[in-house]
Amino acid sequence: MKPILQKLSKQWLSKRTPNFYRTLYDDIDFNSKIIGIKGSRGSGKTTLLHQYAKNSKLKASQTLYISCDSPVMAGENLFDIATEFEQYGGKLLLIDEIHKSVDFSSHIKSIYDFLTIKVIFTGSSAMIISHETADLSRRASMHYLPPMSLREFISLKENIKLPSYSLEDLIDNHEDISFEILQVIKPLEQYSNYIKYGAYPFFNESIVDYPMRLQEVINTTIESDLAKIFNIDNDKQSVLKRVLGMLCSTSPYEISKSKLSKDTQISWSTLSKYLTYMKEGDLIHLIDAPQNHKRLNKAQKMLLNNPNLFHVLCADPNIGSIRESYFISQLNHIHQLHYHDKGDFIVDEKYIFEIGGATKGDKQLDNATNSFVVRDEIETGYSNVIPLWLFGFLY
Repeated sequence: MKPILQKLSKQWLSKRTPNFYRTLYDDIDFNSKIIGIKGSRGSGKTTLLHQYAKNSKLKASQTLYISCDSPVMAGENLFDIATEFEQYGGKLLLIDEIHKSVDFSSHIKSIYDFLTIKVIFTGSSAMIISHETADLSRRASMHYLPPMSLREFISLKENIKLPSYSLEDLIDNHEDISFEILQVIKPLEQYSNYIKYGAYPFFNESIVDYPMRLQEVINTTIESDLAKIFNIDNDKQSVLKRVLGMLCSTSPYEISKSKLSKDTQISWSTLSKYLTYMKEGDLIHLIDAPQNHKRLNKAQKMLLNNPNLFHVLCADPNIGSIRESYFISQLNHIHQLHYHDKGDFIVDEKYIFEIGGATKGDKQLDNATNSFVVRDEIETGYSNVIPLWLFGFLY
């Protein structure tokens, strides 16, 4: 093992850790021997590793942090590093951006089978374990770190603790919950800020530089992560960026297979693969119809992954798409979402939601059971009318 790896690890460990913890931190069982954390660039994966390293109370010599994105890792073998590290008393190996390492899953498998050290690794969501030859499903406890919720954004920005609520609790008691939150913050002001710069924790470093940082996340995800993992040629990378621009300025209802294929001049079979890649890279959402739904054969509903992407990809983003992107981003990783005829979305095959502005009505819902109007630009709701911002308190 190169001495520079140990030196860089000690420098990394010596840095201060933020007091703010992502919700996922408390959901991880750190007793597991192998833990994997997926999430988009900039979502806070490295910070989570750092916080656990500090909280573990291990000596610096017993902890090794390596980033597979670093030039010093060129030609290095993960299993060899882990083996030597353990031989000299190592107990905790932290591996960042593991998808940059060749054949990483077989190395993790060998570490699990032959060594005793604990390993926590992170990687882009584009890192699809099933694409690797070795089977990690029985060995690694995998977790997903989503973009920050509105609640997390407010907690970090204002240095306050706010509770989260289950979807059922929110639906049943949204009037009381809204009132309680209104005693502490101005939710519409916070929501307005969140949709511009609240999905990634690096806003806390510089709001002015946030758009540039987010553009770097988009470019690196496409040009480095997706391009390498899925062998996307340079000329096709521009197509992915063009699709993102189209999703930014277009209403979700106007997007279709034929329109996308025509505008990009790429066949739908090829383009659909690219869309799946962008979903894996946390750039877009692809929402299907319910399995037993008559619109099953229609195209998926496609939206940008979170509202912040709209504000760096086009000058005049579609407000309807922003609202739906926000709604999906706050629910998608903890609930099952499909689009629906009577409303915009059906959640967990039970709750139907129609999303719109402050005057949005419920005509389209047609008195369907468990149906709700989700309105933007209102502080509190009533009966089956729920404020949009409140769905940012689910995690």
